[in-house]
Amino acid sequence: MDQSVVKKLVNEAISENDSLFLIELSFLVGNRIKVIVDGDQGISIKECMRISRHVEHNLDREEEDFGLEVTSPDISHPLSVKRQYLKNINRILKVKTGDEELEGTLINVNDKEISLRWKTREPKPVGKGKVTVEKNALVAFDSIKEAKVKITF
Repeated sequence: MDQSVVKKLVNEAISENDSLFLIELSFLVGNRIKVIVDGDQGISIKECMRISRHVEHNLDREEEDFGLEVTSPDISHPLSVKRQYLKNINRILKVKTGDEELEGTLINVNDKEISLRWKTREPKPVGKGKVTVEKNALVAFDSIKEAKVKITF
């Protein structure tokens, strides 16, 4: 299977809707192609079907049989593209870096880093008891090992 042709077809289909972006394109064993696409406002099943049809109708099954899966990232899929961070501003993220794990509300995203905010209980500086303190952290993209949206019910 010519991977460059598949990449071109996937990019053509995605470019028809400016709010969509590619998360992952994988070529798996047994001529299986897996495409994970997201959108600034999410992605509908209809859009996944449109992308799938565009790719499928432009490849010849007579020449080479293949399996094609076009999907949105599931909730357990870590964030991997800056646009995913942008669409999740004001949501709670669990972020793992090389030496720590942070959990906080995503406040801001720029080209180099994300900004998280959370509240924690700490001992009072004087006397007994605890006080609620607001914390902030800037986390550089290159230090993020994994970031996932925390789902709360």
